[in-house]
Amino acid sequence: MSLLPVADAQARLLNSATPPHRIESVPLDLAEGRVLAKDLAARLTQPPFDASAMDGYALRFEDAAEPGAELTVIGASAAGHAFEGTVGKGETVRIFTGAPVPAGADTVLLQEDAERLEDSRIRTTYPLRKGQHIRPRGQDFAEGEVVLPAGTVMDFSRLTAAAAMNHSALDVYRRPLVAILATGDELVIPGAEPGPSQIIASNTFGIAALARSAGAHVLDLGIVPDDKAEITAAIGRAQVAKADVIVTLGGASVGDHDLVQATLIEAGMQLDFWRIAMRPGKPLMVGSLGETHILGLPGNPVSSLVCGLLFLEPLIRKLALLPPIKREATALAAIPLKANDQRQDYVRATLTKAADGSWLAEPFSKQDSSMMKVFSRSDCLIIRPPHAPELAVGSICPVLLLRPDLLS
Repeated sequence: MSLLPVADAQARLLNSATPPHRIESVPLDLAEGRVLAKDLAARLTQPPFDASAMDGYALRFEDAAEPGAELTVIGASAAGHAFEGTVGKGETVRIFTGAPVPAGADTVLLQEDAERLEDSRIRTTYPLRKGQHIRPRGQDFAEGEVVLPAGTVMDFSRLTAAAAMNHSALDVYRRPLVAILATGDELVIPGAEPGPSQIIASNTFGIAALARSAGAHVLDLGIVPDDKAEITAAIGRAQVAKADVIVTLGGASVGDHDLVQATLIEAGMQLDFWRIAMRPGKPLMVGSLGETHILGLPGNPVSSLVCGLLFLEPLIRKLALLPPIKREATALAAIPLKANDQRQDYVRATLTKAADGSWLAEPFSKQDSSMMKVFSRSDCLIIRPPHAPELAVGSICPVLLLRPDLLS
Protein backbone atom coordinates (compact mmCIF):
# COMPACT_ATOMS: atom_id res chain seq x y z
CA MET A 1 0.00 0.00 0.00
CA SER A 2 1.46 3.37 -1.02
CA LEU A 3 1.73 6.22 1.45
CA LEU A 4 -1.38 8.40 1.58
CA PRO A 5 -0.94 12.21 1.57
CA VAL A 6 -1.95 13.88 4.82
CA ALA A 7 -4.69 16.02 3.26
CA ASP A 8 -6.23 12.99 1.55
CA ALA A 9 -6.12 11.01 4.79
CA GLN A 10 -7.80 13.81 6.72
CA ALA A 11 -10.51 14.16 4.07
CA ARG A 12 -11.24 10.42 4.01
CA LEU A 13 -11.51 10.30 7.79
CA LEU A 14 -13.76 13.34 8.11
CA ASN A 15 -15.94 12.42 5.13
CA SER A 16 -16.71 9.14 6.87
CA ALA A 17 -17.79 10.89 10.09
CA THR A 18 -21.47 11.58 10.69
CA PRO A 19 -22.46 13.34 13.94
CA PRO A 20 -24.75 11.04 15.95
CA HIS A 21 -27.09 13.89 17.01
CA ARG A 22 -27.80 12.36 20.41
CA ILE A 23 -29.45 14.86 22.75
CA GLU A 24 -29.31 15.27 26.51
CA SER A 25 -30.44 17.91 28.98
CA VAL A 26 -27.74 19.50 31.15
CA PRO A 27 -27.94 22.08 33.93
CA LEU A 28 -27.03 25.60 32.89
CA ASP A 29 -23.85 25.59 34.97
CA LEU A 30 -22.56 22.55 33.05
CA ALA A 31 -23.45 23.80 29.57
CA GLU A 32 -20.30 25.78 28.76
CA GLY A 33 -18.84 24.62 25.46
CA ARG A 34 -21.90 22.51 24.61
CA VAL A 35 -23.86 22.79 21.36
CA LEU A 36 -27.57 23.62 21.49
CA ALA A 37 -29.66 20.85 19.97
CA LYS A 38 -32.83 22.95 19.78
CA ASP A 39 -33.73 26.59 19.30
CA LEU A 40 -33.76 28.40 22.63
CA ALA A 41 -36.68 30.78 23.01
CA ALA A 42 -37.24 33.31 25.76
CA ARG A 43 -39.65 32.27 28.51
CA LEU A 44 -40.33 35.87 29.45
CA THR A 45 -39.99 39.41 28.16
CA GLN A 46 -36.84 41.34 29.09
CA PRO A 47 -37.01 43.84 30.58
CA PRO A 48 -40.48 42.89 31.86
CA PHE A 49 -41.38 46.56 32.37
CA ASP A 50 -40.14 50.00 31.37
CA ALA A 51 -37.05 50.33 33.52
CA SER A 52 -34.78 53.17 34.48
CA ALA A 53 -31.28 53.00 33.02
CA MET A 54 -29.89 55.50 35.53
CA ASP A 55 -30.31 56.85 39.05
CA GLY A 56 -32.45 59.99 38.94
CA TYR A 57 -36.03 61.18 38.88
CA ALA A 58 -38.98 59.80 36.89
CA LEU A 59 -41.21 62.57 35.60
CA ARG A 60 -43.47 63.76 32.79
CA PHE A 61 -41.51 65.36 29.96
CA GLU A 62 -44.11 68.07 29.47
CA ASP A 63 -43.47 69.25 33.05
CA ALA A 64 -39.70 69.66 32.70
CA ALA A 65 -38.68 70.09 29.06
CA GLU A 66 -36.57 73.12 29.89
CA PRO A 67 -34.23 73.71 32.87
CA GLY A 68 -35.66 75.44 35.93
CA ALA A 69 -38.83 73.38 36.36
CA GLU A 70 -39.72 72.67 39.98
CA LEU A 71 -41.30 69.33 40.88
CA THR A 72 -42.54 67.64 44.03
CA VAL A 73 -41.01 64.27 44.96
CA ILE A 74 -43.93 61.96 45.87
CA GLY A 75 -42.07 58.66 46.46
CA ALA A 76 -39.32 56.33 45.31
CA SER A 77 -38.94 53.37 42.95
CA ALA A 78 -36.06 50.95 43.50
CA ALA A 79 -35.10 47.63 41.90
CA GLY A 80 -37.45 45.06 43.37
CA HIS A 81 -39.59 47.74 45.01
CA ALA A 82 -41.77 49.58 42.50
CA PHE A 83 -43.63 52.82 43.24
CA GLU A 84 -47.30 51.83 43.15
CA GLY A 85 -48.83 55.24 42.49
CA THR A 86 -49.09 57.46 39.42
CA VAL A 87 -46.96 60.50 38.59
CA GLY A 88 -49.19 63.50 38.00
CA LYS A 89 -48.63 67.05 36.82
CA GLY A 90 -45.73 68.73 38.61
CA GLU A 91 -44.71 65.52 40.37
CA THR A 92 -41.67 63.24 40.24
CA VAL A 93 -40.51 59.97 41.79
CA ARG A 94 -36.97 59.28 42.95
CA ILE A 95 -35.86 56.31 40.85
CA PHE A 96 -32.86 53.98 40.82
CA THR A 97 -31.19 51.94 38.09
CA GLY A 98 -33.25 48.90 37.10
CA ALA A 99 -36.37 50.07 38.88
CA PRO A 100 -39.78 50.11 37.16
CA VAL A 101 -40.77 53.48 35.73
CA PRO A 102 -43.98 54.46 37.52
CA ALA A 103 -47.24 55.03 35.71
CA GLY A 104 -47.58 58.54 34.31
CA ALA A 105 -43.82 59.11 33.91
CA ASP A 106 -42.17 59.03 30.50
CA THR A 107 -38.67 60.41 31.12
CA VAL A 108 -35.86 60.05 33.66
CA LEU A 109 -33.82 63.06 34.79
CA LEU A 110 -30.27 62.25 35.92
CA GLN A 111 -29.76 62.84 39.64
CA GLU A 112 -26.82 65.15 38.94
CA ASP A 113 -29.11 67.31 36.78
CA ALA A 114 -31.44 68.02 39.69
CA GLU A 115 -31.06 70.62 42.45
CA ARG A 116 -32.63 69.50 45.70
CA LEU A 117 -34.87 72.08 47.37
CA GLU A 118 -36.74 72.16 50.66
CA ASP A 119 -40.10 70.45 51.23
CA SER A 120 -39.31 67.39 49.06
CA ARG A 121 -38.92 69.43 45.90
CA ILE A 122 -36.32 69.52 43.12
CA ARG A 123 -35.39 71.96 40.36
CA THR A 124 -34.18 70.69 36.98
CA THR A 125 -30.85 72.12 35.78
CA TYR A 126 -30.46 70.51 32.37
CA PRO A 127 -32.67 70.21 29.26
CA LEU A 128 -34.43 66.88 28.76
CA ARG A 129 -35.23 64.60 25.84
CA LYS A 130 -38.52 62.74 26.04
CA GLY A 131 -38.01 59.07 26.96
CA GLN A 132 -34.38 59.49 27.93
CA HIS A 133 -32.74 56.95 30.26
CA ILE A 134 -35.66 54.53 30.02
CA ARG A 135 -35.22 50.96 28.82
CA PRO A 136 -38.57 50.06 27.24
CA ARG A 137 -40.28 46.77 28.04
CA GLY A 138 -39.01 44.04 25.68
CA GLN A 139 -36.03 46.07 24.51
CA ASP A 140 -33.78 43.00 24.90
CA PHE A 141 -36.14 40.18 23.90
CA ALA A 142 -39.81 39.21 23.97
CA GLU A 143 -41.41 36.07 25.36
CA GLY A 144 -41.31 33.33 22.72
CA GLU A 145 -38.52 34.98 20.72
CA VAL A 146 -35.77 32.58 19.58
CA VAL A 147 -32.60 34.22 20.88
CA LEU A 148 -30.15 31.33 20.50
CA PRO A 149 -30.72 29.00 17.52
CA ALA A 150 -29.86 25.32 17.44
CA GLY A 151 -26.19 24.77 16.70
CA THR A 152 -25.03 27.62 18.94
CA VAL A 153 -21.91 26.84 20.98
CA MET A 154 -22.55 28.01 24.51
CA ASP A 155 -20.02 30.41 25.99
CA PHE A 156 -20.07 32.94 28.84
CA SER A 157 -22.21 35.52 27.03
CA ARG A 158 -24.69 32.99 25.66
CA LEU A 159 -25.03 31.30 29.04
CA THR A 160 -25.87 34.69 30.51
CA ALA A 161 -28.54 35.19 27.83
CA ALA A 162 -29.97 31.71 28.48
CA ALA A 163 -30.19 32.42 32.19
CA ALA A 164 -31.88 35.78 31.52
CA MET A 165 -34.43 33.92 29.38
CA ASN A 166 -35.25 31.89 32.52
CA HIS A 167 -33.76 28.56 31.42
CA SER A 168 -32.20 26.40 34.13
CA ALA A 169 -31.27 23.52 31.79
CA LEU A 170 -30.48 23.22 28.09
CA ASP A 171 -30.99 20.52 25.46
CA VAL A 172 -27.56 19.96 23.96
CA TYR A 173 -25.85 17.36 21.81
CA ARG A 174 -24.09 14.67 23.79
CA ARG A 175 -20.33 14.73 23.72
CA PRO A 176 -18.79 11.91 21.68
CA LEU A 177 -17.24 9.13 23.76
CA VAL A 178 -13.59 8.37 22.99
CA ALA A 179 -12.17 5.12 24.38
CA ILE A 180 -8.37 5.04 24.66
CA LEU A 181 -6.43 1.77 24.72
CA ALA A 182 -2.67 1.61 25.23
CA THR A 183 -0.98 -1.66 24.24
CA GLY A 184 2.45 -3.09 24.84
CA ASP A 185 4.26 -5.47 27.18
CA GLU A 186 6.80 -2.72 27.80
CA LEU A 187 4.36 -0.20 29.30
CA VAL A 188 3.69 0.60 32.97
CA ILE A 189 1.58 3.38 34.48
CA PRO A 190 3.18 6.60 35.78
CA GLY A 191 4.31 6.20 39.36
CA ALA A 192 5.18 2.52 38.96
CA GLU A 193 8.70 1.15 38.97
CA PRO A 194 9.52 0.05 35.39
CA GLY A 195 11.31 -3.23 34.89
CA PRO A 196 14.57 -3.57 32.96
CA SER A 197 12.78 -3.60 29.57
CA GLN A 198 9.86 -1.36 30.41
CA ILE A 199 8.96 2.31 29.93
CA ILE A 200 6.33 4.65 31.35
CA ALA A 201 3.08 4.91 29.37
CA SER A 202 2.69 8.63 28.76
CA ASN A 203 0.63 8.89 25.56
CA THR A 204 -2.72 8.16 27.19
CA PHE A 205 -2.65 11.32 29.25
CA GLY A 206 -1.82 13.67 26.39
CA ILE A 207 -4.31 12.07 24.01
CA ALA A 208 -7.03 12.08 26.70
CA ALA A 209 -6.42 15.77 27.39
CA LEU A 210 -6.53 16.54 23.67
CA ALA A 211 -9.80 14.61 23.31
CA ARG A 212 -11.43 16.40 26.23
CA SER A 213 -10.34 19.82 25.01
CA ALA A 214 -11.79 18.95 21.59
CA GLY A 215 -15.19 18.24 23.18
CA ALA A 216 -15.24 14.52 24.06
CA HIS A 217 -15.82 12.37 27.08
CA VAL A 218 -12.97 9.91 27.62
CA LEU A 219 -13.04 6.25 28.64
CA ASP A 220 -9.58 5.02 29.64
CA LEU A 221 -9.34 1.31 28.83
CA GLY A 222 -5.95 1.12 30.51
CA ILE A 223 -2.86 -0.73 29.32
CA VAL A 224 -3.12 -4.22 27.87
CA PRO A 225 -0.20 -6.50 26.94
CA ASP A 226 0.55 -7.72 23.44
CA ASP A 227 -2.06 -10.44 23.65
CA LYS A 228 -4.95 -10.86 21.21
CA ALA A 229 -7.39 -12.10 23.84
CA GLU A 230 -6.79 -9.12 26.13
CA ILE A 231 -6.92 -6.65 23.25
CA THR A 232 -10.21 -8.22 22.13
CA ALA A 233 -11.63 -7.95 25.65
CA ALA A 234 -10.69 -4.26 25.86
CA ILE A 235 -12.30 -3.55 22.50
CA GLY A 236 -15.41 -5.30 23.77
CA ARG A 237 -15.53 -2.98 26.79
CA ALA A 238 -15.42 0.01 24.46
CA GLN A 239 -18.26 -1.44 22.38
CA VAL A 240 -20.38 -2.08 25.45
CA ALA A 241 -19.84 1.54 26.45
CA LYS A 242 -20.95 2.56 22.92
CA ALA A 243 -17.77 4.50 22.21
CA ASP A 244 -17.95 6.72 19.14
CA VAL A 245 -14.18 6.48 18.66
CA ILE A 246 -11.69 3.85 19.79
CA VAL A 247 -8.14 5.16 19.90
CA THR A 248 -5.37 2.63 20.16
CA LEU A 249 -1.85 3.64 21.12
CA GLY A 250 0.91 1.52 19.60
CA GLY A 251 0.80 -1.85 17.88
CA ALA A 252 -1.02 -0.63 14.75
CA SER A 253 1.73 -1.66 12.33
CA VAL A 254 2.25 -5.19 11.02
CA GLY A 255 5.35 -6.36 12.91
CA ASP A 256 5.47 -9.64 14.81
CA HIS A 257 4.51 -7.87 18.04
CA ASP A 258 2.05 -5.41 16.50
CA LEU A 259 -1.25 -7.18 17.13
CA VAL A 260 -3.77 -4.37 17.26
CA GLN A 261 -4.57 -4.13 13.55
CA ALA A 262 -4.93 -7.90 13.11
CA THR A 263 -7.06 -8.21 16.24
CA LEU A 264 -9.39 -5.42 15.16
CA ILE A 265 -9.79 -6.92 11.69
CA GLU A 266 -10.69 -10.25 13.26
CA ALA A 267 -13.26 -8.40 15.39
CA GLY A 268 -14.85 -7.00 12.22
CA MET A 269 -13.02 -3.75 11.60
CA GLN A 270 -13.14 -2.39 8.06
CA LEU A 271 -9.65 -1.01 7.46
CA ASP A 272 -9.60 2.19 5.42
CA PHE A 273 -5.90 3.08 5.44
CA TRP A 274 -2.89 2.85 7.71
CA ARG A 275 0.21 4.35 6.09
CA ILE A 276 0.49 8.15 5.81
CA ALA A 277 3.12 10.19 3.97
CA MET A 278 4.09 12.13 7.07
CA ARG A 279 6.87 12.38 9.62
CA PRO A 280 6.43 11.74 12.49
CA GLY A 281 3.40 9.46 12.41
CA LYS A 282 3.55 7.25 9.31
CA PRO A 283 1.95 4.11 10.91
CA LEU A 284 -1.49 5.65 11.48
CA MET A 285 -4.44 3.27 11.21
CA VAL A 286 -7.97 4.39 10.29
CA GLY A 287 -10.99 2.12 10.05
CA SER A 288 -14.46 1.44 11.43
CA LEU A 289 -16.05 -1.20 13.61
CA GLY A 290 -19.75 -0.94 12.99
CA GLU A 291 -20.57 2.71 13.74
CA THR A 292 -17.42 3.18 15.81
CA HIS A 293 -14.46 5.00 14.32
CA ILE A 294 -11.10 3.30 14.85
CA LEU A 295 -8.00 5.46 15.05
CA GLY A 296 -4.74 3.65 15.66
CA LEU A 297 -2.03 6.09 16.70
CA PRO A 298 1.70 5.35 16.70
CA GLY A 299 3.38 4.34 19.93
CA ASN A 300 6.07 7.02 19.95
CA PRO A 301 4.76 9.90 22.09
CA VAL A 302 5.44 12.74 19.65
CA SER A 303 4.10 10.75 16.69
CA SER A 304 0.99 9.97 18.71
CA LEU A 305 0.33 13.59 19.65
CA VAL A 306 1.02 14.97 16.18
CA CYS A 307 -1.42 12.46 14.70
CA GLY A 308 -3.88 13.33 17.46
CA LEU A 309 -3.77 16.99 16.46
CA LEU A 310 -4.17 16.25 12.77
CA PHE A 311 -6.77 13.48 12.92
CA LEU A 312 -8.35 12.91 16.33
CA GLU A 313 -9.10 16.54 17.19
CA PRO A 314 -10.93 17.36 13.92
CA LEU A 315 -12.80 14.04 14.07
CA ILE A 316 -14.08 14.77 17.57
CA ARG A 317 -15.02 18.34 16.65
CA LYS A 318 -17.09 17.09 13.72
CA LEU A 319 -18.82 14.40 15.77
CA ALA A 320 -19.56 16.98 18.48
CA LEU A 321 -20.90 19.48 15.89
CA LEU A 322 -18.25 21.96 16.99
CA PRO A 323 -16.38 24.23 14.55
CA PRO A 324 -12.78 23.29 13.72
CA ILE A 325 -10.01 24.77 15.83
CA LYS A 326 -7.86 27.07 13.73
CA ARG A 327 -4.27 26.02 14.26
CA GLU A 328 -2.81 26.93 10.86
CA ALA A 329 -0.69 30.07 10.65
CA THR A 330 2.48 31.34 8.99
CA ALA A 331 5.82 32.47 10.36
CA LEU A 332 9.26 33.34 9.03
CA ALA A 333 12.04 30.79 9.07
CA ALA A 334 14.60 31.78 11.72
CA ILE A 335 17.25 29.50 10.20
CA PRO A 336 17.66 27.89 6.77
CA LEU A 337 15.46 24.82 6.24
CA LYS A 338 16.63 21.89 4.15
CA ALA A 339 14.76 20.55 1.15
CA ASN A 340 12.27 17.81 2.02
CA ASP A 341 11.68 14.28 0.69
CA GLN A 342 8.38 12.58 -0.23
CA ARG A 343 6.84 12.78 3.26
CA GLN A 344 5.24 15.81 4.90
CA ASP A 345 7.32 16.84 7.91
CA TYR A 346 6.01 18.36 11.15
CA VAL A 347 9.06 19.96 12.73
CA ARG A 348 8.97 21.02 16.38
CA ALA A 349 9.92 24.68 16.77
CA THR A 350 9.75 27.75 18.98
CA LEU A 351 8.17 31.06 18.05
CA THR A 352 9.68 34.42 18.91
CA LYS A 353 8.56 37.90 17.96
CA ALA A 354 10.99 40.02 15.96
CA ALA A 355 11.43 43.77 16.39
CA ASP A 356 9.19 44.43 13.36
CA GLY A 357 6.37 42.37 14.89
CA SER A 358 6.80 39.30 12.69
CA TRP A 359 7.01 35.82 14.17
CA LEU A 360 10.12 33.72 13.73
CA ALA A 361 9.95 29.92 13.81
CA GLU A 362 13.14 28.14 14.85
CA PRO A 363 13.23 24.34 14.82
CA PHE A 364 14.95 22.34 17.53
CA SER A 365 18.13 20.61 16.41
CA LYS A 366 16.86 17.20 17.59
CA GLN A 367 13.55 15.91 16.21
CA ASP A 368 13.42 12.26 17.31
CA SER A 369 9.78 11.18 17.71
CA SER A 370 10.38 9.78 21.19
CA MET A 371 11.58 13.09 22.68
CA MET A 372 8.77 14.58 24.74
CA LYS A 373 10.94 17.27 26.34
CA VAL A 374 11.40 18.95 22.99
CA PHE A 375 7.69 18.68 22.23
CA SER A 376 6.74 20.21 25.59
CA ARG A 377 8.95 23.21 24.86
CA SER A 378 7.63 23.72 21.34
CA ASP A 379 5.21 26.43 20.31
CA CYS A 380 4.43 25.12 16.87
CA LEU A 381 5.17 22.52 14.21
CA ILE A 382 6.75 23.84 11.03
CA ILE A 383 4.98 22.13 8.13
CA ARG A 384 7.34 21.01 5.36
CA PRO A 385 5.27 19.68 2.44
CA PRO A 386 6.54 16.78 0.34
CA HIS A 387 9.41 17.78 -1.94
CA ALA A 388 9.52 21.28 -0.46
CA PRO A 389 12.64 23.16 -1.62
CA GLU A 390 15.22 24.69 0.67
CA LEU A 391 14.06 27.78 2.53
CA ALA A 392 16.30 30.73 3.29
CA VAL A 393 16.21 32.69 6.52
CA GLY A 394 13.20 35.01 6.52
CA SER A 395 11.16 32.89 4.11
CA ILE A 396 7.49 32.36 4.90
CA CYS A 397 6.67 28.89 6.16
CA PRO A 398 3.36 27.35 7.30
CA VAL A 399 3.10 26.28 10.93
CA LEU A 400 0.66 24.31 13.06
CA LEU A 401 0.14 26.05 16.40
CA LEU A 402 0.27 23.82 19.45
CA ARG A 403 -1.61 26.50 21.38
CA PRO A 404 -4.15 28.11 19.05
CA ASP A 405 -4.21 31.52 20.78
CA LEU A 406 -0.42 31.90 20.76
CA LEU A 407 -0.26 34.53 18.01
CA SER A 408 -3.32 36.50 19.11
